[in-house]
Amino acid sequence: MVSPLPFGGFVADLSRSELQRLARLGARARLEELRAEEAAIRRAFPDLFRGRPASAGRAGGSKRRRRGMSAAARKAVSERMKKYWAARRKSAK
Repeated sequence: MVSPLPFGGFVADLSRSELQRLARLGARARLEELRAEEAAIRRAFPDLFRGRPASAGRAGGSKRRRRGMSAAARKAVSERMKKYWAARRKSAK
């Protein structure tokens, strides 16, 4: 269904450039609303934005790295999982 416009007419009657112009106006208005909302949140909760590094919660800001598994450990896990899935398939029958 084609929706009527508030000033009369239909969306399908608009040219592509007019539709894009209206979309830009709507996007601009929404961005202004979001900026106002962000400002209100910052005013309401100033402690959330003060003096915290981007990596809050991590000491030193470095990423946590996992240790790699040795080939023997990978093989042991593989064998365990094969045994596990074989048992699952057997019990499902």
